Amino acid sequence: MDARDKEAYLREYEVLKKKGKPFFPYAVAKDSAMFLVVFLVIAAMSIVLGAEQGPKADPTTTTYNPRPEWYFFFLFELLRVIKPPELTPLATIGIPTMALVLLLLLPFYDRNPERDPRKRPVATTAGVMTIIAMAFLTFLGAEAGAPSEIEMDVAPQYEEGKLAVAGQGCLGCHKLGENGNDGPGPELTDIGSKLPAAGIERTLVNPSGIMPAYGDLPPEKLDAIVDFLATLR
Repeated sequence: MDARDKEAYLREYEVLKKKGKPFFPYAVAKDSAMFLVVFLVIAAMSIVLGAEQGPKADPTTTTYNPRPEWYFFFLFELLRVIKPPELTPLATIGIPTMALVLLLLLPFYDRNPERDPRKRPVATTAGVMTIIAMAFLTFLGAEAGAPSEIEMDVAPQYEEGKLAVAGQGCLGCHKLGENGNDGPGPELTDIGSKLPAAGIERTLVNPSGIMPAYGDLPPEKLDAIVDFLATLR
C-alpha cells in the first residue's frame, strides 16, 4: 500500500468512525442481549430435553475405554493418524500448538486492510483450511466406531462371542474392523486366517507381553470368544 492509498484509507476510516455507534453502551447491550438469548435457549433445552447420563463410574473396572467429547474428536483422531508412540507429543501438543500460534499471528503477517475475504487470500485460505481440517478429523473420529462395540454382522451362533470380545476390553488394544485401537496389540480383523482356533485359545489362556490372561473366564464364554475370532478371515 503506497502513501496515497494509505491516506485515502485513513480518511475513509475516520468518516466511517464518526458515523458509527460507540462500543458502550451499544455493542455491550447488543452482545449482552444475545448472550441472554443463548443462555435461555440452552437452559430451556436442558430442562425440557434433559442431559444424557452415562452409567455410574466404576473405579474398579479394567475394561473401560475412555472416549473424548465430540468437540475433541479432531485431536483424538490425530493420535490415530500419527501412530508411532514416540511421536505422541507431536500429535497431542506440537501440531495443535503450532496451528494455534499461526492463527494468532495471522494479523501480523497478513497486514492487508481489506475486509472482503476474496481480497485477503492469506487470511481466507488459513481460515478455510483450518475449518476443513478440523471438520474432516472430527468426522473421522466420529466414524471410528464405539470403543466397546463391534459393528460387524455375524451369524447368530457367533453373536455371543462378539459381545464377549467387546465386553472384555479387547478393543482397547486391538483393531477389529472399524472399531478399536491400532495397538499396542495386533489387528484382529483377519485373525482367523492367521491362527487356528486352538492357537487363539492358547493365546487367550497363556498370552505374552502385557496382554492379560483370560483363562479364568467361564468355559462357555471362552469357547464363544474363540469361535468368533476363528471366523474372522
